[in-house]
Amino acid sequence: METKIFNAKEIDKAAELIKIGELVAFPTETVYGLGADALNPKAVLAIFRAKGRPADNPLIVHVKEAKDV
Repeated sequence: METKIFNAKEIDKAAELIKIGELVAFPTETVYGLGADALNPKAVLAIFRAKGRPADNPLIVHVKEAKDV
């Protein structure tokens, strides 16, 4: 798979979408991930629905620093 390098404008757009409760897709080393605001219940529910994931199968939350947990 070709690696896409995102510029600051594209990253800012993704951040704005997350802030308003939207989902964003992003590449990782192995697969694409879905991102959203982990503190927004509607956004979290949207990830579960988009992935067809059962409610008893928790999601991973990425944070900037350990103190953010």
